[in-house]
Amino acid sequence: MSRVGGNVEIKIEVEVNPTEDENKVRVAVQRVFGDIDLQSVEEEGYRRLLGKAEGAESLARFYELLRKERILDAARIVLLRGVQGNKITFYLNKQVAYVGHISFSQPYGESPLGPISVEIQCDDPQSLIDWLAPKTVKQP
Repeated sequence: MSRVGGNVEIKIEVEVNPTEDENKVRVAVQRVFGDIDLQSVEEEGYRRLLGKAEGAESLARFYELLRKERILDAARIVLLRGVQGNKITFYLNKQVAYVGHISFSQPYGESPLGPISVEIQCDDPQSLIDWLAPKTVKQP
């Protein structure tokens, strides 16, 4: 698994709204990405959690959830759309993550509490996507 996508670095950013409990936001991220280290940062009156991890193995929980939820094809489309050079960017619904599920979202406006922003930098995004979300339907 460590060679999947070559060098892999995951960056997670999520805003903590004044109405939210920071620990619940932390739990939401960890239910999707496992025991990722999250730092609390406060700038100009707004708080966010920043997380970083390295290696494809840090995506193991996400990998398992994609299979458990049977959303490989949908995930593949979202991940492929998010590729820019050696970077894959996508967004997850924070409330859905809190209950341990995956729901992809838009960067703005879809969820009142804002999304979990995920950026994966890797040598070979295509092979990482093939590993995370392989094609399941036969193309005609």
